[in-house]
Amino acid sequence: MAKPSSGKPAYDRILLKLSGEALAGTKGFGIDLQVLKDLAEDIKEIHELGVQIAIVIGGGNIFRGMNASEAGMDRASADYMGMLATVMNALAIQDALEKVGVFTRVQSAIEMQEIAEPYIRRKAERHLEKSRVVIFAAGTGNPFFTTDTAAALRACEIGSSVLMKATKVDGIYDADPVKNPNAKRFDELTYMDVLSKGLEVMDSAAISLCMDNAMPIIVFSMNERGTMKRVILGEKVGTLILPNK
Repeated sequence: MAKPSSGKPAYDRILLKLSGEALAGTKGFGIDLQVLKDLAEDIKEIHELGVQIAIVIGGGNIFRGMNASEAGMDRASADYMGMLATVMNALAIQDALEKVGVFTRVQSAIEMQEIAEPYIRRKAERHLEKSRVVIFAAGTGNPFFTTDTAAALRACEIGSSVLMKATKVDGIYDADPVKNPNAKRFDELTYMDVLSKGLEVMDSAAISLCMDNAMPIIVFSMNERGTMKRVILGEKVGTLILPNK
């Protein structure tokens, strides 16, 4: 549970889940360097508060395994290609963060020693303790699992205080707010609310994993600079998902 805002971080260790599409900005594909720069500055702000930060990044701005599978490609092959797209995004975030003076490590669930460390939980925790931002790439390393599930898994493994999911909208709605201007935003939900209402914020495997391990989730918008810091300071931003009441 977050502490009230007092100018001090409400969370000491976070797992930040970013969608690949977010890095594309208005381009819809690839990486928008201005978006990347703004993201790095936002992360630097919370890093300077002493928060330990781990990141899981998607790859949908480059390749979506699910879409390729639906078009006829072998699902496992498509998912592995999607995992490689997340590695490209992880390296881009690493470069942007180090340009603003934040030390990082990329850990990949698929071994590629020339460009990233293999994922080792205890080593990741040690990096976090040394104030390095750890970027987890290649999902879980297994096909048929989304990067949302990878985020939930890594958050539980490293003992994160919260899983923060940055999206294009400012929380969870009962309908698509882009298509329906009357859509209602939820301030707080339980895991069972998300599952029973079929709210498409994260896949059911990710929600179930968080529910089993009582991992709180905050869904917020990354479109406005400074929102991430407000979340870290314990302000009521976005939608909070908590254990069942």
